[in-house]
Parts: sequence; structure tokens; C-alpha cells
Amino acid sequence: MEPDIASPRNEAREAGLRWSGRISLTPRILAVNVFALALLAGGFFYLDSYRTRIVDSRLEQSARELKLLAIALETAQPDRQNMLIAAYSRQTGDRVRRYGADGQLVADSFTMQAPRYRLRLPSEESWRRHVARFLDKAVDRVVFADRPPDFDEPVIDRADAWPELTLARQTGRPQAANRYAPDRTFMISAATGVSDGTSLLATENARDITRIVRAERLRLGIVIAAAVLASVLLSLFLARTIVQPLQRLARAAVRVRLGRAREVTVPRLPERRDEIGMLARALSDMSHALRQRIDATDAFAADVSHELKNPIASLRSALDALDRVDRPDLRAQLMAIAQDDVRRLDRLVTDIAEASRIDAQLSRTRFEPIDLGLLIERMIVAREARGVPRDIRIAFARPRKNVAVVLGEEQRLLRVLDNLIDNAISFSPDGGLVQIVATVADNEVLVSVEDEGPGVPESQREHVFRRFHSVRPEAESFGKHSGLGLAIARSIVEGHQGKISIADREDNQRGACFMLRLPMAVERDPGIVSE
Repeated sequence: MEPDIASPRNEAREAGLRWSGRISLTPRILAVNVFALALLAGGFFYLDSYRTRIVDSRLEQSARELKLLAIALETAQPDRQNMLIAAYSRQTGDRVRRYGADGQLVADSFTMQAPRYRLRLPSEESWRRHVARFLDKAVDRVVFADRPPDFDEPVIDRADAWPELTLARQTGRPQAANRYAPDRTFMISAATGVSDGTSLLATENARDITRIVRAERLRLGIVIAAAVLASVLLSLFLARTIVQPLQRLARAAVRVRLGRAREVTVPRLPERRDEIGMLARALSDMSHALRQRIDATDAFAADVSHELKNPIASLRSALDALDRVDRPDLRAQLMAIAQDDVRRLDRLVTDIAEASRIDAQLSRTRFEPIDLGLLIERMIVAREARGVPRDIRIAFARPRKNVAVVLGEEQRLLRVLDNLIDNAISFSPDGGLVQIVATVADNEVLVSVEDEGPGVPESQREHVFRRFHSVRPEAESFGKHSGLGLAIARSIVEGHQGKISIADREDNQRGACFMLRLPMAVERDPGIVSE
């Protein structure tokens, strides 16, 4: 079965993420966390809204208070009106100006008493104020804040020099305006008319608004800086706990790929219980399985070399002797030996080729539902039609139809069953009985093949499944079997996720019992491709 990671469907699904695969994990983790913090920086937009609300509230308050002063002036005696204006200025810190009906300035609180504020020029301030103003401008640009007009004292101080005063006279309602002083602090002005035809203008340098906003901005900046620092440190820690183990695993995998599997120890990271730990242990197990496969391949190559040398040496001896033997009967005997060795070599090569291809072939084979009961029944009928040697009988306890169903490849399973039956017939005495039983238990199909032969000693029950390990009946001539039959059978069974073993007969009689266990197919199995 083709692995998921190579399937076109998965490649198409992951195509949208290929751009991120060009960036290492550390900057990607850092970028994700910093991006989340950038959303926190959106608090500056809230800060601009907060400043706007303060300014609007101050404008409303200044207009309302100035209207109260106008009402007080309407009821006061003329000689006490300037005293009221001066008292209002002392309490509010505003500069209050009064203009006559002709627009001329008739009263100014700053001439009645010491000025309540003084506009500061940037050139007179320290470098800290310059930094603060630079930050003000930077934040205003980031949040796209509206910039109010600059505040300038008119050259000729008349009522028509103040737009808000002109609008108040036209509408008959108090008006307020916001401007920037030279040092970018707020200038709040309010204007209203008086019933006697005069008008009032109050201006205030609201430096406290700027101080409040800057203090809030400083606190927000400290929070964001602390969050950025914590996020960077946590991102680096997270990247270290992810990237470094992955780098160790990648280096080990590269060394395995370069053919150094024997000397590579893939870290298992037993202390980690997350996906990285699972990956490490999976790679370690894979590396161990690869070592076993390499060892098995080396051992198989050595066994093949050893097994082929014997018939080749016998064949060479027979052919060499032919040139020196003149007697016809001896030459015929040597030719028979040579032909037997050739057949033995042919059988060995065929079985070796099949044994070496089983795993690869099973990985590409599509498994289909197979009724083992029906398959065994057909095998027995065909075998009896050819004739069973030495009057050996074969008995089969046939299960109900469609009960002993497994997912597999029919020809391979046929090879396993044929091998087991051949083996049982070979070791059975003349006129003996070979019993075959197929049952179902615990979601498994169990097939047992029992004979009445000498049986297999418990110490040898695993050895008989090794390659080129052959224990044959005494009456059978040497070289009739390659010693790969049971090894091939086990490879096929394990390729079907099953097990094959040797046990004692249940009736405690003499003989061997080969047990075959295969997973039973269920209705939801779709006839899957083997894995």
C-alpha cells in the first residue's frame, strides 16, 4: 500500500502550506506569537478613542461652565462683573475674555490677575519632552488620528478672530473648539453670548489631558513590552523543545540513510509523552527493525551461499569424474547425480527467489475476502484426484459457508495450506490420517493440520521455521526439499497479520499439529489494500 505521505490527495491538501515549509520552525513559532501580540498593540487605537472622549468631555464641560458664567454676569451689577470673571478664571484656570457688541475686547482675566497658564515653546523644553512629542506623533500616525488645527493668538484680538465665537453669535448657543498648542498640548476654547450683546471666550491649556494620555500610553507600552519579552522567551523555549529534538532525530535519520544503521543510536526521548516523543520512539523502532532486516538479509545471503555450494560442489565432482570413468554403469550413475543436483539447484533458486520477493509482493497485493473452508475443500478434492501416496487419508471438518472468511491473497494462502498438508503427508506413516479443522474464535479463523507422524520436539518448534532448516523423514532421499517451505509459509502468514505455530495434538496422540491463525474478515472491511 502506498503510504499516505506520498498520496496525490494529501499532496494537494498540503499544497497551500508549502510556502511555510521554506521557513524553519523557530522563526515561524516566533512570528505566530508576535503576531498575536501585535493584536494587543491594537490597544493604541483604544487609547486614541480614550483621548477623544476626554477631549469631548472637556469641551462640553468648558461650554457648560462658560454658559453659567454668562448667566451670572447677566444678573450681576456692572461693577462686579469683572470680579466674577476674575474669580471664574482663578477657579478654572481659564483665560476669559469679554467682547463688546462691536467685537472689541472689553475685559481680559489675564490683565486682571496673573496669567493662569503660559504656552510653552518646544525650544524651551528638555529632550524628554521632545521624545514624548515624537511618540505622540508616531502613535497618531499609526492609529490615523485626526490632527486638530494649531492654536495661534490673533494679532488683533477681536471677536471675529475666533471662529467658535462667531458661530456662537450666529447660533445663539455655546460653542467649543480644540486646538494644538505649540508643544502639542490641547487648547480647549469655549464661546457663548451674553444677553446684553456682549460675548465671552474662555481658553484653557489642558496639559493634564496630555499627561493622562501619555501615562496610559506608558502603562500600555510597558504591558506590551513585557508581553513581547515573555512571548519571545516562551517562543524560544518552545522552539528549543521542538526544534532541537527534531534536529537530533534528523541527524540520526541521515546517518541511517548513509548506511550507518549499525552504529547509529536513535534517541527515544522516554521522558517526553508528546508527539515528538512518539516520533522519536517510532523512528527508534524503525531503525531497530531496519537493523534486523539488514541482519536477516546478511544471514539469508550467507545461507543461500552455503546451500548453493553443496549441490554445485556435487555437480562439479560428478562432471569432473565423467572424464575419467569409462564404465557405462558408473557414467550413468554420475549423470543421475548431476541431473539430481541440477534439479536441486533449480528448486533452490526458485524457492530463494520466492522467499526474497514475498514481502515486496504482499505490500502491493490487494487483499480480497476468501472463504478458507471452501479453499481447503477444493484443495483436498484436487489432491485426492491426483492420488495421495501411501494410502494416507485426509479428513476435513468443513465449517459453514462464509464463516471462516479472511482478507488475503488466494494464491499465497493456497501455498501455505499446500505446504502444511504436504508436510503432514510426508511425516505420516503408511495408511495414516491427516486431519484438517477450520474454526472461528475471538475474531480469528483457526486452521489446524494434524498428522500421526513422530511430531516435533518442543525445542525444535521455532527452528523448523528458519530458512534452510530442514528435518525430513528418514525414508525420503536427501535434497528433495529446499528447507524454505515453512519459512515461506510463515512470511506469507505474517504478511496477512496472522501467526503460524506448532502445538501438541489436543487428543495427546503422537504427531504434530500446525496451527494457523488469521484475522477474520468482518462486514465493514472493504477489501482493503494490504499494509
